[in-house]
Amino acid sequence: MRVLVVGNGGREHALCIFINKSPICNKLFCIPGSDSIREIADCFKIDPMNNDDVVGFCKEHKIDFVVVGPELPLSNGIVDKLSEEKIAVFGPDKASSQLESSKIFMKNICKKHNVPTAKYSDFDNEKKALDFLDTVDFPTVIKADGLAAGKGVIIAKNKNEAAETIKNIMSKRIFGASGENIIIEEFLEGEEISFFALVDANGFILPLTTAQDHKKIGEGDTGLNTGGMGAYSPVPFVKQNQINDFVIKFVKPVIDDLKHNNIFFSGVFYAGLILTKYGPKLLEINVRFGDPEVQTVLPRLKADLLDLLLACSKGRLDQLKSQEWDTNFCINVVMASKGYPESYEKNTIINGLNKITVDKSQYIFHSSTKKNEDHWLATGGRVLSISALGSTLKEARNKAYNVINKIDWKSGYYRNDIGWKHLT
Repeated sequence: MRVLVVGNGGREHALCIFINKSPICNKLFCIPGSDSIREIADCFKIDPMNNDDVVGFCKEHKIDFVVVGPELPLSNGIVDKLSEEKIAVFGPDKASSQLESSKIFMKNICKKHNVPTAKYSDFDNEKKALDFLDTVDFPTVIKADGLAAGKGVIIAKNKNEAAETIKNIMSKRIFGASGENIIIEEFLEGEEISFFALVDANGFILPLTTAQDHKKIGEGDTGLNTGGMGAYSPVPFVKQNQINDFVIKFVKPVIDDLKHNNIFFSGVFYAGLILTKYGPKLLEINVRFGDPEVQTVLPRLKADLLDLLLACSKGRLDQLKSQEWDTNFCINVVMASKGYPESYEKNTIINGLNKITVDKSQYIFHSSTKKNEDHWLATGGRVLSISALGSTLKEARNKAYNVINKIDWKSGYYRNDIGWKHLT
């Protein structure tokens, strides 16, 4: 089977590594890929947002199956275009992708079916949003409606902060068109977790597992929001019966609503949940694997990943048994350029990577690097992510940091406390 992965980040590096292990993968391609992905796949510098070029590539190279990694090509309708050409693809179509690309779309479905979530109001007018601040309790949460690379959610501690945030999003357009509409919602307290399930076009839901990520740049979960500074899986305090409840409370009502409106979701249903004292509530839905969460999920998956994604795309999830998981914990630590998520220097030198052994208990995933003769250069904000498995969270954590200690990168930054709340 000739397989194409779309994307070029740490998530796609992980997808390529685990798809490449499948005996049914004869040839692996990636668009646009990266120097790290090029070690296991043929990479082509094609814009993943140009649907016609991607479809043309698939025809020219006789691609049998496409796996779309990031949210932007999904929301741009790449799945619709591939499906029109009868090219098998894993991922939701443009209409389904609105669950992630429009927070208002998602929240309105929740409201319709009493899916537990934060109380909210949505606005397309800055003055009305500012006036509404007189009625809210602080802290409050302000969200850009559209995609903002994981940075479109701001917690405002007081009215002044909230007003400044609204102006930044709606007038100064710091998130561009994604901030034309906003949500103001109540601030919820509790542990945040990620829950992953696969859903096929027949509406069959296959629960996968849980993870917990660390969004803040600073230790102790402080400072600015990022795309994610680390994660671990599974979440030790979430039991199987709770996972079944997540499917019933959060996944099924949303999928059924889409189906009622002739939208047939197929792909990853990634629910961001918060476990409040009143029970779990839905914070967000993503329609692709999380980064860095997937770097903690895939090393634990015992099944053939390619087989699983194929079954999902072909509406055959009901024929699979529930997935077996490695009982070990997996922890992932992100190494970022100093200064991220604000300004940072690019093309700084990373040494030591070639001397580290990668095996089934430890992995190095590249998010934004390029090869320069014998060493690697950091080309973005989040640059590397290191995953390690262990029988306890503490053992996994220690192994991950042992790998990091072998990496010589003067311009790198990482948090020393990933998994800190539940280390025993």
